Amino acid sequence: MTKKVLIAGESWVSYTTHIKGFDTFYTSTYEEGVKWLKEALEQGGYDVTFLPNHLAPEKFPFTLEEIKEYDAVILSDIGSNTLLLPHATFTKSEKRPNRCELIKEYVAQGGGFCMIGGYMSFTGIDAKTRYGETAIADILPVKMLEKDDRVESPEGIVPEIIKEHEILSDIPKQWPFFLGYNKTMEIPEGTVLARINNDPFIAIREYGDGKTAAFTSDCAPHWGPQEFVNWKYYNSLWTNLLNWLTN
Repeated sequence: MTKKVLIAGESWVSYTTHIKGFDTFYTSTYEEGVKWLKEALEQGGYDVTFLPNHLAPEKFPFTLEEIKEYDAVILSDIGSNTLLLPHATFTKSEKRPNRCELIKEYVAQGGGFCMIGGYMSFTGIDAKTRYGETAIADILPVKMLEKDDRVESPEGIVPEIIKEHEILSDIPKQWPFFLGYNKTMEIPEGTVLARINNDPFIAIREYGDGKTAAFTSDCAPHWGPQEFVNWKYYNSLWTNLLNWLTN
């Protein structure tokens, strides 16, 4: 049976003000950064459902039954408020399930979970993402900072593989450069497979009957440059990771 993966996040809307002398006008664009990851997993045999940020508040699963339709869940560049503040709660003061707690229970009962880095992952830009204040902190294989956790590396920084693992099977030790990552800290419950600037880059953990992973840089630009997304081993990396999470 084909395994199913839910990817939430990896989209944004830009609203631009154009100033031309006395006059101004506005344009908006919608963009996604999911295509490389989605295509990699589909080519690896997975049935991938993509839930962009603007749909996630209402469409991300609210119940254990719904989320268990997926063998693994990936959060990438999606803040905790998007999961914690559905329309009914934010505008009507109505109760709804806590979906960070839901993910924790999903993993405890055998689900796979991965967080991928970005400006709206882990603690995030200006510490707005806030996963350290949620149940997600209990299941990740790393500890999050309590402040803006971005490490910007415009000069390029290359991760170092430090441990052999099936996730890195047939992946060379020489990687492309990255342009930044979310700084996290090692914990006894997690296993760090690769470091970047001596910080966790890829880490994994077993929690209850399930498994979790953290990839602290981006699966797409800008932290993940073209040299990474077009890397010969890009697809193998993500397929290996999901194979481990869902095995």
